[in-house]
Amino acid sequence: MEFEFWWLLVLPLFFSLGWLAARIDLKQLLAESTALPAAYFKGLNFLITNQQDKAIEAFSEAVQANTDSLELHFALGSLFRKRGEVDRAIHLHLNLLAKKELEPQQKLAVTAELAQDYLKAGLLDRAEELFESLNDDRYRQSALRALLEIYVREREWLRAIKAATELERLSGIPFRIEIAHYYCEIAVSSKLANDLHTARFELEQALNANKNCVRANILLGDLELDSEDDQAAISTWKRIEFQKPEYLGLIAPKLINSYRALNQTAKGLALLQTYLQTYKLSSLLNVLFEATLAEKGAESAAKLARNELIRKPSLNTLDQLLQARAIVESNHKQSPEKSSTDDTQLMQQAVRHAIGNKTAYYCEQCGFKAKYHHWQCPACNAWETLPAEPTTV
Repeated sequence: MEFEFWWLLVLPLFFSLGWLAARIDLKQLLAESTALPAAYFKGLNFLITNQQDKAIEAFSEAVQANTDSLELHFALGSLFRKRGEVDRAIHLHLNLLAKKELEPQQKLAVTAELAQDYLKAGLLDRAEELFESLNDDRYRQSALRALLEIYVREREWLRAIKAATELERLSGIPFRIEIAHYYCEIAVSSKLANDLHTARFELEQALNANKNCVRANILLGDLELDSEDDQAAISTWKRIEFQKPEYLGLIAPKLINSYRALNQTAKGLALLQTYLQTYKLSSLLNVLFEATLAEKGAESAAKLARNELIRKPSLNTLDQLLQARAIVESNHKQSPEKSSTDDTQLMQQAVRHAIGNKTAYYCEQCGFKAKYHHWQCPACNAWETLPAEPTTV
């Protein structure tokens, strides 16, 4: 390929154009920077150093110096919200909306900020109305997230399902777990209204949304129990092993009660024993120990606790062993001394004192501590963030 000498004439032109463009951009940047009030830079500095009170004063001064800058107003409004001064944020954004010279896109931006103010203030009806008006693509996802939060707080589950489905489509982020629980919430309401047929349909919808929804199968088993079909209830609850076996402890008491109602307690104990050997869940051991103690007596319960204590030493299992041994000793007519039973009971009391009330469920998202299992965290409202098994602290 031959070199074209006319390129030598074109190259200086390209360099000149690039230099000119850079000069124009630099001049524009310098002009914009000098147009900003000095208070703006003070506010940024206070934000960086986490001095929010002084940052609010500086941004308020900047807004007064440049009343046409929406960005400055939004920064100040965001600071107000963060500080809990929502009434000032609402007043700021309402004043902006009152300006007739705002462009349509600017009005949408102010409306989005005002909606956030209302949500922060707990004025859910006003927030909902504004978020529903934000149909522009730039605001739709954030509006849907806020609407979803509102619908959940107001327990409007059908609207929550619709919002989550649309948000899933727009964002590509799955909401299958949440949607399944929304259906479960609707089913619980139907069950309370004695509409078992509708409740069953809604639980099937929950499983269609999320095939691993343990809660749906727990509730379906409860529906079978309400229909006095213990065998069907057992079959439904046993599905949980193939969904999330760590939740088996939640239905272990239900299982043993249904087996007992069918006069098949031994079969129920054998099933729980199999679950315990396979999944090693402390909640299963607790249920199995109590059921064994009631059905087979203290000797069998002590043997169970002893074997588990050998496998995995714990104060809880030691407490169970001492409990069973105390019963055995108190029932043993040929016990040499009553003091041996008293000693066992004293040891059990000491162990229980050491254990105390140190088990709890901790939300994996916000750290909320709960005494009982919740499907939805009472603090952050996230679903399935509390573990199936309590944590010992």
